Formats: sequence, C-alpha cells, structure tokens
Amino acid sequence: MNKKKNIALIAHDHRKEDLIDWCDFNQGSLSKHRLYGTGTTGKLIADKVGLEIHRFSSGPLGGDLQIGAAISENEIDMMIFFWDPLQAQPHDVDVKALLRIGVLYNIPMACNRSSADFMISSDLFDDKYDRFLVDYSQRFTKDIDAKE
Repeated sequence: MNKKKNIALIAHDHRKEDLIDWCDFNQGSLSKHRLYGTGTTGKLIADKVGLEIHRFSSGPLGGDLQIGAAISENEIDMMIFFWDPLQAQPHDVDVKALLRIGVLYNIPMACNRSSADFMISSDLFDDKYDRFLVDYSQRFTKDIDAKE
C-alpha cells in the first residue's frame, strides 16, 4: 500500500448517517486519500461532507461485488463498511462475499465506528505499508494432487 490509500466506504441504510458523521469528523484525514463507495452512500458522502468519491453501483445492484472485484485487483487498500447487524439485506450473499474477499486479500476492514477510529488513527494510516498476502494457490494444488 502506498502512503495515499484507496479506501472503500460502504454503509447499509440504517448506518448511512453514522458513516456520514464519521466521514465529516475525519474529513481532513480522508481528503488525503482516494475514496470509493457504493452508489447511494458515495453520493451522500459527496453531497453532505464534500469529499470527492468514486461511486460504484448501489450495493443491491452489484456495488458490493464491484468493490470486491476491485479488492481482488489490488485497487482497494482498506474498507470501512458500517453494516447493519439487525436488518436482513436482500443482497446478504454479496455482503458476505465482500467481507470474505476483504479477509482473503488481507485488507484492513472496519465494521463499526470504534474500529474505524482505531484504523484511521493508526500510525500506519498515512505511511506506506507492505501487506502480507497468503499464497492460497498452494492449497488448491495440494487438494488436486491428493485426489489423483
């Protein structure tokens, strides 16, 4: 990761105001980085906070999958995703896939304000960081060789 990070900002409907408030409080720090968001969340952050943000589609319309693809292409360095633990989502399988991809590619992820506060206040936030990536290809090769 370079000093200037590519940060995904995502929030479910009942958590959008929380994320907007967090972005407003951290506007100075966030403005030094490239921001990405799903459709509605990205628009709200741009309109209410004034941060420049690249917008993908809305989450239920494929935005979560687009961000997941960007993570797998090493185009997203970290993710702030205020998801709603009390509301079933019509695209729940996409949400789970996005979180799985984040773990698979070992990107820092915050799912609530406390973890987002810790992440943004870390000394690593504004510095270059070499992220460790597990080579999962060995796992697939062993499984295939074992079956033969």
